[in-house]
Amino acid sequence: MIDLKLLINNFEGTIKELSKRNIDKNFLNTLKETSIAYKNKKTSLEELQATQNAKSKMFAQYKQEGKDINLLKEECDKLKIEISNELKEVTALEEKLQNLSHIIPNIPDNKTPFGKDENDNVEIKKVLTPKSFSFTPKEHWELAEINGWIDFERGVKLAKSRFSVFMGLGAKLERALINYMLDFNTKHGFNEIQTPAIVNSEMMFGTGQLPKFENDLFKISDSTFDDDTKKGHDLYLIPTAEVTLTNLYHDEIIDINKLPLMMTAYTPCFRKEAGSAGRDTRGIIRQHQFDKVELVAITSQKDSDEMQNKMVTCASLLLESLGLPHRLVQLCGGDLGFSASNTIDIEVWLPGQNCYREISSISNTRDFQARRAKIRYKDENKKNILAHTLNGSSLAVGRTLVAIMENYQTENGEIQIPEVLREYLR
Repeated sequence: MIDLKLLINNFEGTIKELSKRNIDKNFLNTLKETSIAYKNKKTSLEELQATQNAKSKMFAQYKQEGKDINLLKEECDKLKIEISNELKEVTALEEKLQNLSHIIPNIPDNKTPFGKDENDNVEIKKVLTPKSFSFTPKEHWELAEINGWIDFERGVKLAKSRFSVFMGLGAKLERALINYMLDFNTKHGFNEIQTPAIVNSEMMFGTGQLPKFENDLFKISDSTFDDDTKKGHDLYLIPTAEVTLTNLYHDEIIDINKLPLMMTAYTPCFRKEAGSAGRDTRGIIRQHQFDKVELVAITSQKDSDEMQNKMVTCASLLLESLGLPHRLVQLCGGDLGFSASNTIDIEVWLPGQNCYREISSISNTRDFQARRAKIRYKDENKKNILAHTLNGSSLAVGRTLVAIMENYQTENGEIQIPEVLREYLR
């Protein structure tokens, strides 16, 4: 959530900073009108309150001078009613502005270039050279059927479209990749954590999934659970462990000496994929349920850029260790996620599709999530400061399996296993 005081006091400047994003003009007009109305009403309220205070101080003077105080009393009573009405309007406008602020995306930082969509993203570098095949490479869904690794039809039968069943060596490789990724991240300084796959609405708000993206989430009514806390929150299946890992420190003040907090976790993830009809309908690139290993960090404000570089390096080295060619891409404003201030995507090479596809997004949200989730730390002067939070996939497990299948395929459709994974299959 952006700083509401900043928005009110410097509306034009804030909107200019948000210009890198494709924000609906009608929404911006509503935001501007509400902001101006709130500021004017608040000024009017403060003037009335100042007048009331001045007149209240006149009672003693009137008594001392023997003046009739009834007229003064009538004026004060009238002011009291005006102030009450004005206060209601200010409160209503403030609430409207607060609700609007909940769906304003983060302000892009200087690293984020201008651009409309993914076509305007900027390549940073390539890592490893894609292999040349003496045959036409197959796509992963073809290879999965040849090797019996994934049963797409039974996944649909058990649930619906965009669900799959991993079989035999496919299932073992999925598990091996999870274990390998967690071990790799731990060696790079990230603390392994296991979290619930269900959270309440307050946690979803904290990391920015609510209220704007509720249609993308799988919602569970908490009336089906025994809830001793009686919070009355709706519950949701998590779309990513970013939600749980970041919100471990929801509404907490962290000792600065404990920063940075570096965490990694494996969880199943659940997404409705609203608006993705017709995209990646074959295979497991875009599923309603998928496995992911996540990286999350909570840092001081001065250290967040360094931490983002560390997270990008960790995810890139992980792909390199698997022998998977990939590239790093700086996302433009039009392709930036809601909570991110800047994002570096890692795209893995898929020879079956003859293109790079996203496998990780490493985002610095600055203090955007920390403001929503009230995550703070005390600086050297014992002042409470909003932390910076970062998150990134390390990696989307299914997409990593896809990349292995396509990059390690042989002409007859068999798939070689990367050397670093073989000990995890014993």
